[in-house]
Amino acid sequence: MTATPVWSVDPRTGKQREQVAVEATPREVDEAVRAAHAARGPLADAGVRAAFLRTAAALLDEAAAHVIEAADAETALGPGRLTGELARTTGQLRAFADAVDEGSYLDVRIDRADPSLSPPRPELRRYKVPLGVVAVYAASNFPLAFSVPGGDTASALAAGCPVVVKAHPDHPATSELCASLLRRAAVAVGLPPEVVSVVHGFDAGLELIRHPLVAAAGFTGSVRGGRALFDAAAARPVPIPFHGELGSLNPVVVTPAAAAERAEEIGSGLAGSMTLGVGQFCVKPGLVLVPDGADGDRITGALTKALGEIEPGVLLDRRMRENFISGVRERAALPGVEAPVTPGAGGEHTVGAGYLTVRAGDLLAGDGHGLLLEECFGPVTVVVRYGGQSEAGAVLGLLDGNLSATLQLSAVETEGAPGPAAELIGQVTRLAGRIVVNGWPTGVAVAPAQHHGGPYPAATSHSTSVGGTAIERWLRPVAYQSVPDALLPAELREANPLGLPRRVTGG
Repeated sequence: MTATPVWSVDPRTGKQREQVAVEATPREVDEAVRAAHAARGPLADAGVRAAFLRTAAALLDEAAAHVIEAADAETALGPGRLTGELARTTGQLRAFADAVDEGSYLDVRIDRADPSLSPPRPELRRYKVPLGVVAVYAASNFPLAFSVPGGDTASALAAGCPVVVKAHPDHPATSELCASLLRRAAVAVGLPPEVVSVVHGFDAGLELIRHPLVAAAGFTGSVRGGRALFDAAAARPVPIPFHGELGSLNPVVVTPAAAAERAEEIGSGLAGSMTLGVGQFCVKPGLVLVPDGADGDRITGALTKALGEIEPGVLLDRRMRENFISGVRERAALPGVEAPVTPGAGGEHTVGAGYLTVRAGDLLAGDGHGLLLEECFGPVTVVVRYGGQSEAGAVLGLLDGNLSATLQLSAVETEGAPGPAAELIGQVTRLAGRIVVNGWPTGVAVAPAQHHGGPYPAATSHSTSVGGTAIERWLRPVAYQSVPDALLPAELREANPLGLPRRVTGG
């Protein structure tokens, strides 16, 4: 059987740069998973894990110029964007190291025995243990922060789970480079390098999700690809958790009062958000409800002007470019849809940003307009002109789950008095995992209170892939009842030798 080469491709030219690897065979996937499984024991030491994560961050920072150069050559995202993404990536690694040191992620709980209760309560001690080997499916649009050294990998390693990453074909050289740095960091702190492995190839991804020693998976990508893996995870003889981020429209609602107050600011802000990263952010605002009338016209006028000043950009690969062009063309052909600024091909390898408009009544009537409610990856958004709160609410009622929902409100509306703004907050809370007011959804802060997920298809679980609580995806609780202290895990012993935070009830 001939090995299938894995090429690094320059999206600015479409030309192959170098052969990076070959696609992994089923035997090679099996070997990677078994080696990762064998590394669970050494990874169990929390102090070593924390040192590993910090060392990995330091090595990535030291190699920053090389990492950014490699990523830019494969993604065309630009040194500025990638410099920020690398800082985010190393910041995540250090944040999870801090979480390991602090220990509250283990959620240690102790209920003292109480024979006076009816029925009597036995001694119970509970904490969380790592699931095992985690399969990570890297994202196309974040070659660092959602790829080999990204949040799924960092949180899984912090939990004590070895990782096998299925690299994304859009940045294989960057993936191999980052994997080598993570493996160097592992060896530097006394861990086997197999705590992190990388495999390439579509078939390798399927083999990975089906492997009996893989205990959980994390995915960021398309609805179609993610759903196929989600179904495969559920169809295994022993189903496993699949934490997938699949797709999101990220609706924005502009109230009439906000449009009257700051139309130009909203229009230009929308242009910046929808074209950030050439429209390839998972939280790009893809559907914007703008009120009818002169104030709404001022918003679209400002949007038109701002988009006219944005140069065509390069998408991550040719397939995405073709899907973007055909997707825009199909949407623009729907009855009642107009393109004040036509998005589409900007050159042989580039695309131009633009937007489509449709009346809310046409969208609610159907006639194939459901396509406008599906994500179109790239620098395009759909502006829906609505006539009143009930019509805006009806459009929101058509939407599936989303990662984010944004409200542009006036100063008076933000004062919190009961009224339409409060009703909107309630409505979009049912739709999304993050609610933004008077900002834009692009830019997901890595913080303890962050939630990057949402109702399906935004995500396949209720967990977050960004922020400190992302570690919870790779842990399961275990309770110990009436177990002698000497036989308990160190985390649960009465003397608390590890100094962990714990909740204790009873006396």
